[in-house]
Amino acid sequence: MDRTFSEPDFREVCQNLYDGIHITDGEGVIVFINDAYTRTTGIRPEQVLGRRVSEIEGLLYKGSVTGQVLKTKKRVNSMATILELGKEVLVTGTPVFDEAGNIKLVVTNTRDFPELKRLEHQLHTLTEERKKVHQELAFLRRQQAGGRELVYRSEAMESVMELVRTVAQTDVTVLITGESGTGKELIANELYQGSARRDKPFIKVNCAAIPAELLESELFGYEEGAFTGARRSGKAGMFELADTGMILLDEIGDMPLTLQTKLLRVLQQRELIRVGGSRPVKLDLRVVAATNKNLREEVRQGRFREDLYYRLNVVPIELKPLRERQTDIPLLAERFCRDFCKKYGRDMRITPDGLQLLTEYPWPGNIRELENLIERLIVTNGEGGAVTRGHVLAALSSSGSFHGSSAAAGTLKQQVSAYEREIVLQAVKREGSIRRAAKALGVDHSTLVKKLRQYGLAEAEQHGE
Repeated sequence: MDRTFSEPDFREVCQNLYDGIHITDGEGVIVFINDAYTRTTGIRPEQVLGRRVSEIEGLLYKGSVTGQVLKTKKRVNSMATILELGKEVLVTGTPVFDEAGNIKLVVTNTRDFPELKRLEHQLHTLTEERKKVHQELAFLRRQQAGGRELVYRSEAMESVMELVRTVAQTDVTVLITGESGTGKELIANELYQGSARRDKPFIKVNCAAIPAELLESELFGYEEGAFTGARRSGKAGMFELADTGMILLDEIGDMPLTLQTKLLRVLQQRELIRVGGSRPVKLDLRVVAATNKNLREEVRQGRFREDLYYRLNVVPIELKPLRERQTDIPLLAERFCRDFCKKYGRDMRITPDGLQLLTEYPWPGNIRELENLIERLIVTNGEGGAVTRGHVLAALSSSGSFHGSSAAAGTLKQQVSAYEREIVLQAVKREGSIRRAAKALGVDHSTLVKKLRQYGLAEAEQHGE
């Protein structure tokens, strides 16, 4: 419904404005000031109403813009001084014309200059803090994604890195597979660092480390009241936090079947629905998954959705175990040695015979086991100097990698044979069959059977095929 505002309405509006309002007629006679004007200047209505601006210029204030507006018939901005308070204010005078084009009113806005300076300072402070936060966030992202440089010499790793460099600039979904400790997270870091999303969020989720009952809300978020204890405002999940960036779903093979359907929706439609919600949330992110499980076998066993497997396996990257990348072992060992010497303030090196023994050991725990062993060697050899074959042998024995007195004495060939016997036995026990153990160790079934007979492991042969 149309309603024409009356003069009292306009006065009420003016009284509720934050800025000080000073109004004169076309002759420069003051007809109105609001409460904000009095608050800002200390000038009361009875001091100015009905008086010409020219009469009080130089008495109450200096720098009025009313005369300039009447003369130029244009808006004028200037600084004025309130004499009694000795303070500066920002004034803006605006002409209001009648139908004949004559000025009938001059409306002047008065803003407290110190308040503007305070707001300007506050804005500057917030801008600097925001800049600092962005710098810290960028630093933390770089630390998270680029904390360690990849070291390799083997053809197997060169092939992997060539593929990584090829797909990093795309948004294609990548599935990284390999035994525990082979460096799957480092490959994900390389994909992130080589992409156009490297300055955006990079969220890493270990699907095996989060309890199944919490994983859904952690990944997909939840709405207010979704469950007992839910936050009043709801919560964004890991996928939403990774929006515009990249998410790594580590140990994807451990994701419950019930959540695999929701993950499939994210991959297919790039959207999700929070727990307890109904509104789709659009996403712009890259998904990279990693696992140490054989997902084909998991699909066959009914523990992993086949359609999800194919959605994840667009570009597969398989990392070979360290025992199949022997040329990488000396490089890695020396790199770890330098890193831990720097960390613990030591000056040590690994001798050639020490590196040789490290190279011949099969490393069932892969790079992670090697790294842990080198750290132990650095911190336990307080005298510094060289890390010899004897030091390496003692560290391997004390870690439980090898057992029995035969592992602590004899020629290198004898010791390596003892170590191989232990690895073969543990592999068969762990895998439950000779055939699966042979596959895990990267040897033929017949070769492993010969090894078992050579080392007199009749009990292991009872595991059969």
